[in-house]
Amino acid sequence: MDIYHVFNRGVEKRRLFMDGRDYARFVHDLYEFNDVKPADNVRHHQRNTDLRNPYFEREKIVDLHGWCLMKNHYHLLVSERVEGGLTLFLRKLNVGYANYFNERYKRSGTLFQGRTKKKLIDEDAYFLYILHYIHLNPLDYFNDSRSWRNGHIKSLAEAIAHLKNYKWSSYLDYCGERNFPSVIATDLFADSYGNVEKKTKEFLNDMNLKKLSPYFLE
Repeated sequence: MDIYHVFNRGVEKRRLFMDGRDYARFVHDLYEFNDVKPADNVRHHQRNTDLRNPYFEREKIVDLHGWCLMKNHYHLLVSERVEGGLTLFLRKLNVGYANYFNERYKRSGTLFQGRTKKKLIDEDAYFLYILHYIHLNPLDYFNDSRSWRNGHIKSLAEAIAHLKNYKWSSYLDYCGERNFPSVIATDLFADSYGNVEKKTKEFLNDMNLKKLSPYFLE
């Protein structure tokens, strides 16, 4: 099974998510567009974190193993269930969200910065830190800002608390808290990492991400 680190950002680094409604819509789209069938452009009730529709069975085209939404970009960890599923999913996701965003904010034109980038997770070392990296992105909004990318965390406890207060990633579901359980498939990384919350603390304690930066969108 091939796993891809997928990421894209707003054109000219513009914001993709202006408020909680936008974040919730994108999470909804992660679920809604993961299907062989065309997706209806239905309205999503933000209070409902379990996105499953009990009235029909879905035929997924990808598995989403991890994700994080930031103000102007997103990260996904994805594997295909069907041939061509990743390309189809990303096209539906980007076009669908862009249509929603442009309609809501009365704008037109491209929302995302070029084609979505895809990096194959083809090394064991990459596999062992990629989920941590994706989950750590919200530390950009933490007290010591982007210094975590150089391996500097002033307070490990406060950093972990910040991650657990950030709703727009798969970290909470990996920690056993139901956030958006219908979106994420945790088995692969949970089996490999063990206790993800514990491993994240160990990773923060030991990391030197400056060496890893060429792999990632900053």
